[in-house]
Amino acid sequence: MLEKLAKQTAVYGISTILGRFLSYLLTPFYTRIFGLEAYGIVTDVYALIPFALVLLTLGMESGYFRFAAKAEAAGGDVQAAKKRLFATTWGITSLAALVFFVLVVVFRGPVSAVMGPEYEAHPLYVVVVAAIVLFDVGTCIPFSRLREQGRAMKFVSLKLFNIVMQVGLAFAFWGVGLFDTDFGVGWAFVANLVASICTWVLVMTTTEGTTPRIDRLLLAAVFVYSLPLLISGIAGTANEFVDRQLIKYLVPEGAMAQLGIYGAITKIAVVMTLFTQMYRLAAEPFFLSNFRKEEFVAMNAAALKYYIMASMMIFLGIALFKELFALIVGADFREGIFILPVILGANVLNGVWLNLSFWYKREEKTVYAMVVTFAGLFFTILGGALLIPRWGYYGAAWGRFISEAAMVVVSYALNRRFFPTPYDLRRIALYVVVGLAVFFVSEYVVEPNTRGVVRYIIDAALLLAYAAMAVRCEHIDIRALMRAALKRR
Repeated sequence: MLEKLAKQTAVYGISTILGRFLSYLLTPFYTRIFGLEAYGIVTDVYALIPFALVLLTLGMESGYFRFAAKAEAAGGDVQAAKKRLFATTWGITSLAALVFFVLVVVFRGPVSAVMGPEYEAHPLYVVVVAAIVLFDVGTCIPFSRLREQGRAMKFVSLKLFNIVMQVGLAFAFWGVGLFDTDFGVGWAFVANLVASICTWVLVMTTTEGTTPRIDRLLLAAVFVYSLPLLISGIAGTANEFVDRQLIKYLVPEGAMAQLGIYGAITKIAVVMTLFTQMYRLAAEPFFLSNFRKEEFVAMNAAALKYYIMASMMIFLGIALFKELFALIVGADFREGIFILPVILGANVLNGVWLNLSFWYKREEKTVYAMVVTFAGLFFTILGGALLIPRWGYYGAAWGRFISEAAMVVVSYALNRRFFPTPYDLRRIALYVVVGLAVFFVSEYVVEPNTRGVVRYIIDAALLLAYAAMAVRCEHIDIRALMRAALKRR
């Protein structure tokens, strides 16, 4: 069964890597045509959009997966039950997004004033961003339905269409000089909006004529399951953006410039983010299916071990060559590259507690999600409040790391107390300890004493040695994997 998870992860992964690669073309592009403060606005907006999406989807994505699985287990007219579930969850999220959009349009002046002088000068920024949220929320449940149906290629093709259109429009707007107008960085948001509208139109062709219609009894049942996930999702997503807001409001001078640097460096950690994202896309519907408890426990334990093994390889692949990855962003942004290993470490921990969360989603004890994410939010705010005024964006990076570590500790403690899972802690510790040892050897032994190509050759050898150690420990047959991949082609 883990082969199925690996296959789904690969399908989503290839498309996600390609899509994010296209999307992240905007990072070197924007960091070269915008100054630090202007890119700070981009960082700020794209930290707030995910928060709005989590708030307005109401936790219904996980609820949809769980209740779709329950409909299959119940038997009867499964297709009718799933259609009613889809119409209800889609209907309530679309309604929430529409209300949000109307409120932002009506109160755009006060909203712009709260967000800062950059937005107060251009209230249309917040209107365009609210419209992006409206159309993106409108596609969330249809996209979840495609994942639940196993229509991975349809899912990824629509996602890629969105990204290609957004990137293409951004370059086109630059080519005709729109970024040099008074509206400036706002044209980046317009490109996103046009892509979101076109994607929404195409997604409507996958709904098979279903119209949003809320079944109140079904909604109540789904909402009972989803409410804790919504609350925890708000707290969890706040962890992803509150560090930006703390920089914005706690740094005494040059806050938007620091925000721009921080946002650019976090974008360099794209590969780690991609890996966690593609794993989540495949693992969430997989682990929320109706497996027997014994199968679930065994697969979850194995999945965490392999996740950490792979994520530590990615960590080393980026951290050892961070100066090369720094070339992705404009020269003015590269001063912050020293925070990259801290951000990468936080991203590894994010994937760890994602693995540790599947048991309470499966057991419908989603209240524990609130415990975990509020613990993380508490440490994000505490760490940021203590460190950002002193260290700026470096303090924000460490605050994020501390938050993710706290969520791992709380998640693991809850797992041991309520759903003991036999994680291979010795092997996990081996991958983490050896990986960190390799990093410190490179950072404090190789780098101070070696320069140029020789240093990168040594770092590459260290990375290959780590990968060989992991492959040997897990008895992975590389040749067999390559043959299987060639046959599938």
